[in-house]
Amino acid sequence: MEAFYRTHTYLVEHTNAPVRRLLMDEINWNDRLIGIKGTRGVGKTTFLLQYAKEHFAPNDRRCLYVNMNNFYFQGRGIADFAGEFCKNGGKVLLIDQVFKEPNWSKELRLCHDNNPELKIVFTGSSVMRLKEDNPELNGIVKSYNLRGFSFREFLNLTAGTRFHAYQLDEILRDHEHITRQILPEVSPNKYFPLYLHHGFYPFFLENRNFSENLLKTMNMMTEVDILLIKQIELKYLTKIKKLFYLLAVDGPKAPNVSQLANDIETSRATVMNYIKYLAEARLINVIYPLGQEFPKKPSKVMMHNPNLMYAIYPIRVEQQDIMETFFVNSMWKDHTVNQSSKDNYYIIDSGKKFRICDAAGNGKIRMNPDTVYARYNTEIGKDNQIPLWLFGFLY
Repeated sequence: MEAFYRTHTYLVEHTNAPVRRLLMDEINWNDRLIGIKGTRGVGKTTFLLQYAKEHFAPNDRRCLYVNMNNFYFQGRGIADFAGEFCKNGGKVLLIDQVFKEPNWSKELRLCHDNNPELKIVFTGSSVMRLKEDNPELNGIVKSYNLRGFSFREFLNLTAGTRFHAYQLDEILRDHEHITRQILPEVSPNKYFPLYLHHGFYPFFLENRNFSENLLKTMNMMTEVDILLIKQIELKYLTKIKKLFYLLAVDGPKAPNVSQLANDIETSRATVMNYIKYLAEARLINVIYPLGQEFPKKPSKVMMHNPNLMYAIYPIRVEQQDIMETFFVNSMWKDHTVNQSSKDNYYIIDSGKKFRICDAAGNGKIRMNPDTVYARYNTEIGKDNQIPLWLFGFLY
């Protein structure tokens, strides 16, 4: 136990969260069992340690961070460890990568039931379905999603600004006023291309090649998150990776499921399941027509965020595809996104119609009052024409 305390103290003392994540204030920290899901590389470990730093001194033994990567837990369950922690006065246990522990959900239930004074905050993969696949946690776990940096967070970090987030209704109603507050402080178009290329994942701050690091992370998402959590045999890994690559190369469009099934030598049903797993791993976003969902065929499949597009197939990055991917990814946190009957339009929250377009090409587009035009290559908007970058302030 002493070794864990020493590691905790060292990690908390050396934690420096460059941006305070909005999720820190959205979580109800009074709950006793809190799950924080997120894809690899978005900063879940830093998030846990930042919570510890904000609420406890580094050497305060009431709080303890542990990582299930530690081989110690191969011979000892979480429940047993938590019981000893509580006997030593422990109150808050922070568990990183909980899915690495066999029978983790049953162990968490034991922790919860046997230690009424204990609060547990754990992290897991975005592939995990906490309540659907783990009925023993129903009614006791509160689940949250940690995402990569928004454009707002990236801007605050790189430009030294302190902008706050806006609700979608605020942006639609007051975007002209909002941009007049932002533009005197910073030129968003100076930073927007940088964000699209490498700003979503916090590890761009590390002194390593970002694209190589992201490719490694993408491989881990398929090799560990999908295969391990979904209990898929290793021999199918190459099919999943090939499918992901083919979807990336095709760009944002409706998948030809029959052709994909032929290309990776499997059934249409398996292709649809793999697409679902890739979406759960936050490698792709799947867009359906209004009123439809899995297992129906999606009307569009795109990469989860623009950073992935530059990393996996940089020689075929189309500006329009990048901008649509950014828009969908920004909306995805708190809003439902559907494909309109027209290819270039999206329906948000079953009602609002959006079109992503180049401000330089406005002469070719006939503006309709019932549509919101999210325009790139501009920093300002008017009426129902809103600068695309401003949707990066939704969180």
